Amino acid sequence: MKHVLSILAVSLLAACGSESTTSSATEPNAITMTETVKTPLSYPQTAKGDVVDSYFEQTVADPYRWLEDDRSAETEAWVKAQNKVTFGYLEQIPYREQIKQKLAASWNYEKVTAPFKEGKYTYFYKNDGLQNQYVLYRQLDDGSSEVFLDPNTFSSDGTTSLAEVSFSKDGSKLAYSISEGGSDWRKIIVIDVETKQQLEPELVDVKFSGISWFGNEGFYYSSYDKPDGSELSAKTDQHKLYYHKLGTPQKDDAVIFGATEQQKHRYVGASVTEDDHYLLISAAVSTSGNKLFLKDLTKPGSELVTILDHTDSDTDLLDNDGSKLYLVTNLNAPNKKVVAVDAAKPQPEHWVDVIPQTDNVLSVSTGGGYIFAEYMVDAIAKVQQYDYSGKLVRDVTLPGLGSVGGFSGKKEDKTLYYTFTNYTTAQTIYSFVPESGNSDVYNKSGADFDSNNYVSEQVFYTSKDGTKVPMLISYKKGLKRDGTNPTILYGYGGFNVSLTPGFSIPNAVWMEMGGVYAVPNLRGGGEYGKAWHDAGTQLKKQNVFDDFIAAAEYLQAQSYTSKDKLAIRGGSNGGLLVGAVMTQRPELMKVALPAVGVMDMLRYHTFTAGAGWAYDYGTSEQSKEMFDYLRGYSPVHNVKTGVTYPATMVTTADHDDRVVPAHSFKFAAELQDKDTGANPQLIRIETNAGHGAGTPVSKQIEQMADIFSFTLYNMGYQQLP
Repeated sequence: MKHVLSILAVSLLAACGSESTTSSATEPNAITMTETVKTPLSYPQTAKGDVVDSYFEQTVADPYRWLEDDRSAETEAWVKAQNKVTFGYLEQIPYREQIKQKLAASWNYEKVTAPFKEGKYTYFYKNDGLQNQYVLYRQLDDGSSEVFLDPNTFSSDGTTSLAEVSFSKDGSKLAYSISEGGSDWRKIIVIDVETKQQLEPELVDVKFSGISWFGNEGFYYSSYDKPDGSELSAKTDQHKLYYHKLGTPQKDDAVIFGATEQQKHRYVGASVTEDDHYLLISAAVSTSGNKLFLKDLTKPGSELVTILDHTDSDTDLLDNDGSKLYLVTNLNAPNKKVVAVDAAKPQPEHWVDVIPQTDNVLSVSTGGGYIFAEYMVDAIAKVQQYDYSGKLVRDVTLPGLGSVGGFSGKKEDKTLYYTFTNYTTAQTIYSFVPESGNSDVYNKSGADFDSNNYVSEQVFYTSKDGTKVPMLISYKKGLKRDGTNPTILYGYGGFNVSLTPGFSIPNAVWMEMGGVYAVPNLRGGGEYGKAWHDAGTQLKKQNVFDDFIAAAEYLQAQSYTSKDKLAIRGGSNGGLLVGAVMTQRPELMKVALPAVGVMDMLRYHTFTAGAGWAYDYGTSEQSKEMFDYLRGYSPVHNVKTGVTYPATMVTTADHDDRVVPAHSFKFAAELQDKDTGANPQLIRIETNAGHGAGTPVSKQIEQMADIFSFTLYNMGYQQLP
């Protein structure tokens, strides 16, 4: 199966929810509001230290530095004390359990993924309804299926999840990685697909890695040197690519790339061509831009050939046809294009356009002997099918306006599959015959959700500097634009990530209860290519916050909601977004929901994965101008004494080793210390959990029930119908 080889960079996007079901209510505004009586809060005392840092002859106090040690007994006691207050508050909300039951009922239906062929078996994932993790099934041509791999058996509480899955070239072996407690540190296990027996000891301490097989003999993977002590001291600036030959101990795995100072990069990844002829190595120092190297695997001892030796662009392998390589790149093409080049002379001066750049951002996949070009047109998908010479075969007819995924497979596949979804359409899987272009429904979602009862409209609003920004607003038909509707404004705005429309169970339940769900495509994202991304980075990061603020003002000006009925939400980089906006404009919203956010912008780069985020953020050490800019919006450093902040529930996890929980811990401590209003300033800390990937369904339901309950309660709603 061929996909674009992506840089193994840190994806900061926090999941907003997965496909869902919900039942319809007869009235659009189904939440009843009465006067809310709140129990006064007494926060735990958070000790202040005397740590002071110096930046360009300016001193900055960091009184909560001790919270950065998330494994200390003192921090553990602080976490327990904070959770006691938070969950005590949540337990007083009269409809919290009712919302939890709504979410559980909506989640409880069978979900399956598109099938894929490996060896003689067809595989697919399925969840019976409320299983914590999806189960991997397989079947033969006669249609009989069986459980192949069940991650729900990996741990008693469902917190060990299945991450990467990669089959050997003939499908006889499987290498899969697992994440324990949500950690980014993974283990790789190799099994025989017939017997399901483990073939050798597991590989350990693997991080930010794919698994790319060379034949059936072994595979390439990536990792860092894991530290002996705190995660904060991990050597995250030197990612190494290893080759593991089956039957040999991990300590003997050869370092293919990354062992020398010259090859020192933060993210290194690899992909082997489908014919086992070439190894492509991508190396990057940040989350944007990569170098690219080529190795001929048919010639033992062959040297690495440099394709690109700079990080001014993102360039990745798409496929090959013999010695002809197909690459997808934004080098001199901000919206990306597909080029072809002979492996004997693979440098850019020899590239030939196959699918030229257009006005819309391109993403590409291959399958069935064709190239499929997906374009984002104002964040809405359009798909075209090409042959390998670059000739347009057809425009693929999609079921509607929304997002698609798939159109990928092996060259010999006669049928491909794709999914279609949007904010009001549950995910449906379609089969697609590339020779004819015919599509048929392969699996219709079992969600008990009637799209006809809901509206998702795209609007364009004007940001502070005059930039037009698109936003999708979704809600139940019949909703009155009278300013009284509870509204969640969700944003991200960073790392070239595009927020395209997709159905989720929590959002469906929110709309069923009468809520509005709005998602703007902020600068910093990838919806309009590299220029759109760059317009929200480093000294232009304020554009992202201004875009989000303008979205909130638009929703209020157009009477979708009001400041007393608006909540802002975002995760990871989106958590930073929420933290920055609520400290800049605290009067603009009633509720703030920052999740696993990057909150300390002066020190983020000193923590594990954060060291690679400088392309988007810059660092406090690079210049006085950058230091002043970061300090000007860093949420931890902009909580002011005497200000009334919106009702805030910070959410994080104690084992998050991507955006370490110290960010959220410090921010919550600052809010509790300095806020003078009556709104609660709480932090909800998930234990034995990480950044979000692989979170068990049971925990997702609990988290979303608490988020919705907290939001509605602080908007003044005392009961649900």
